[in-house]
Amino acid sequence: MRSVLYAVVLLSTWVGLGCAAHRGDLEIPDREAIYDRPLDEMWPEVREFFTRNKLPFREDRGSMVLQTEWRQEFGGSKVAGFFHRYMVVGRKETPTSSKLQIFRITKSQNKTLANSANQLDWGVGRKVGLNGQDPDMGATSGESTVLTSSEDWEEVIDAPRGENAFFAESAQAQRDLLMEWRVFREVAPKLAKEENAPKQVQVAKAPNEKEAPSQVAIECGLPIIGLGKKAKPGTVMMLGELHGTQEVPRFVAQTSCQVTVAGTPVTVGLEIPLENQGRVDAFLDSKGEEGDWLKLMEAPFWRSPYPDGRGSEAMANMLEQLRQLRSQGLDVDVVVFDHPKANGQQREDAMAATLIHQVESAPKRFYVVLSGNIHSRTKKGLPWNKDHRPMGLLLKEELDEVVALDMAYDSGTAWICSVDSQGKRDRLDCGVRETKGKNNGERYFVHTWDSVNADGYHGVFYVGAVNASAPAIRVGDSGPGKEGSKNPFVPETGKLASSR
Repeated sequence: MRSVLYAVVLLSTWVGLGCAAHRGDLEIPDREAIYDRPLDEMWPEVREFFTRNKLPFREDRGSMVLQTEWRQEFGGSKVAGFFHRYMVVGRKETPTSSKLQIFRITKSQNKTLANSANQLDWGVGRKVGLNGQDPDMGATSGESTVLTSSEDWEEVIDAPRGENAFFAESAQAQRDLLMEWRVFREVAPKLAKEENAPKQVQVAKAPNEKEAPSQVAIECGLPIIGLGKKAKPGTVMMLGELHGTQEVPRFVAQTSCQVTVAGTPVTVGLEIPLENQGRVDAFLDSKGEEGDWLKLMEAPFWRSPYPDGRGSEAMANMLEQLRQLRSQGLDVDVVVFDHPKANGQQREDAMAATLIHQVESAPKRFYVVLSGNIHSRTKKGLPWNKDHRPMGLLLKEELDEVVALDMAYDSGTAWICSVDSQGKRDRLDCGVRETKGKNNGERYFVHTWDSVNADGYHGVFYVGAVNASAPAIRVGDSGPGKEGSKNPFVPETGKLASSR
């Protein structure tokens, strides 16, 4: 970061991303917020907004542009790995009115972000373990060339380029209309002549917290397209996943953060054995220290000889991210619902009963229920059992608002357990495997269809290219966000493997 900021970034214009007008804090608006004040009168209040909300920035006052410092997702979590900053550009609309354009710039510790300017294909379409190309499952057309690396992009936006400079189609910058409206709702009342200025949205505050954080105090990542239409109090949004990826737990954590910041308390449902509820509760209420991590990881669930992805490092890290949100005052909770000692239909019945009880006990919360994509179906029958009644169907029959979303993703890898490579059905073979999906860009989104498909899904949730997440126990005894042991757990000893 070297010089004062002169660059004005203009990205490909996009506004038609869902709602016909700004109706809720999660629904991406299709119009800009216009201030009824000239730019030179509006700008000092904008600067004060970022100062008041503890978002440090650098500014070129001559051209009404400021840039905030990097912030890590989920309030400084040790395991997030993604960082965000804002570029804020003041624009003259008319001689007596003005507007802001806010761009979110994202970088990852793990990889250079790919270009998101791809055409969308709303199908799910996936295959696992393929080494060759399948023309029916490949990426859609319309992919664009990445112009720069993340390091190059950072250099470009920090270099003096003049007030009207252009640097379009970056893979790392996105127009953030939600942030623009959040600023507007706080700044406009200070400028408005009328008393009916827009009011701020209240963050969902945890019951034991004295104060709620502000809407911009916690970094929740780039807004998930389409989430606002589904994230309503009393709604159960079931996510049918392919276990063992890094991206799905991040999607769940971002969803929880964004929905709670928008004013609705969230409960995350996880396909983890019911006897783990006490350990999960204790961890969420803890300080997240090494001893707290060890108590969580002592459960047999995390030490299964056949770790199928539900106990992945990404899942454990997600619990740390949710703990971090809770520690900052957000009303985020977790319920576990698996009954592994039951089999077949009895297991589906038991899991559904646990969730139904939770929803009926707290009907004003939004529920994000993550499970394998067999359990989340809302139609009767499976190819091998026509009488099977999945958990999703049982929930749909008993609860008012249930939406089932199948996982959609781009090709990559996942940690998968299946029949071993020699075809022996008395044991499972677990490891990293290739997955084949469809390229719908990099941006997370939720999309529903006009009718339910043959598997009982109402739509899809999309997480981009997937990357395998190994079992959490391989993190070792150091806790989340630390390298720890790379050796698998040794069941006979009852302790975590040595990090030597």
